Amino acid sequence: MPIALGLALMAADIIHLSGIVHSPLLGSDGERMGRVEDVIARQGDQAHPPVSGIVARIGRRELFVPISMIGSVSPGCVQLQGETLNLARFERRPGELLLTKDLSGRHLINIVGARLIRANEIEIAMVDGTFEVIGVDPTSRPVLRRLLPRMLAQRISAKAIVDWESIQPFVSHVPTAMLRIPYRKLARLHPAQIADLVEAASHEEGEEIINAVGQDLELEADVFEELDTEHQLEFLSTRTDKDAGRLLATMEPDDAADLIADLDQDRRLSVLEALPQPTQTKVRALLSYNPETAGGLMSPEFLALPGDTVVSDALEEIRRSPVAPEALSIIYTMDEDGRLTGTASVVRLVKSPPTARIGEVADVDPVAVRADADLHAIVRKMSDFNLAAAPVIDDQHRMIGVVTVDDVLELLLPTGWRRDFGMTAADE
Repeated sequence: MPIALGLALMAADIIHLSGIVHSPLLGSDGERMGRVEDVIARQGDQAHPPVSGIVARIGRRELFVPISMIGSVSPGCVQLQGETLNLARFERRPGELLLTKDLSGRHLINIVGARLIRANEIEIAMVDGTFEVIGVDPTSRPVLRRLLPRMLAQRISAKAIVDWESIQPFVSHVPTAMLRIPYRKLARLHPAQIADLVEAASHEEGEEIINAVGQDLELEADVFEELDTEHQLEFLSTRTDKDAGRLLATMEPDDAADLIADLDQDRRLSVLEALPQPTQTKVRALLSYNPETAGGLMSPEFLALPGDTVVSDALEEIRRSPVAPEALSIIYTMDEDGRLTGTASVVRLVKSPPTARIGEVADVDPVAVRADADLHAIVRKMSDFNLAAAPVIDDQHRMIGVVTVDDVLELLLPTGWRRDFGMTAADE
């Protein structure tokens, strides 16, 4: 439990939302006036949204009762203070959360745990004189609490509160313009974690997450690369060929090729032609290979240098290279005809004299796989020689790509393994 939340709980008693909603609303004289329909909080920059009032039903009207008019709140009863009550009908304002209607029983994003949780209970507390939404309880305790008589239910404590500071509601559940999933919150997560959230969510929720990360084209592409094929196709089906091409152009060429191959046949060519020409050329080359061979698995993005390049220049090439960082751990050397002659790790280059030639420090006669090698041959060679990445060569021994261990693992792991191990399931 975060320190801030722990201090809040030490300073105040927790009030369960379920203990307030549908309870009697009493006037200052103790007479029943109506009942509580919902509790209103304002979502803003605060860690814990302040409660601004309640929605009360008096007769056939739903009225807004500001927090300043509420004298006391206890389980099963809300009592007003003062004599004057505005009888105007309640109308939601931008930025307002209706805790029952918008949140209770709904999916929420727990940013800290990178999980979807279900808000089985909303917890409120008085902190420094202000009622605040301090968190949610995703466990089954609230369900049990509702089934028991009120006196017994109050003995079931809230021991698993998720601090509201790490919670993000879905816009699709909260129809008010001021509420959006902040990109900055999701950007803290790894693309694989965001993909897990998308896969665990409904289509509408998943689309909302994708739209939020779409503010950063590279992050959106990274998330798409981590999605399973079913979800990739699901979200691409709602995009034009031009928009699909824009997204695929930001992805790694091998991932883009895999996705295009999975599209309906009548759409493959139009999406392929929407790619920029350099990317299109790479993707067309990859599509010419069987997808379960080294040629189909490889990425054409790697750094290969002549063997007579000095180490200091090689390190500078690494710094300037647009190749993804995970593909730059190994540098390849080649002769004047483009044939693979050696491999050198970045660590080895860093430890070598700056004036040494990389051909002198590289491992000669490197282990490589041919483009038509099948999955079993690739796995056997990578395992036997303890390779994190295997260079792929053509019939003339020219290097044309690299297969990394994560490419192989994706094929070896069973379909749906994330869900089987609870990695994308929502916490209910």
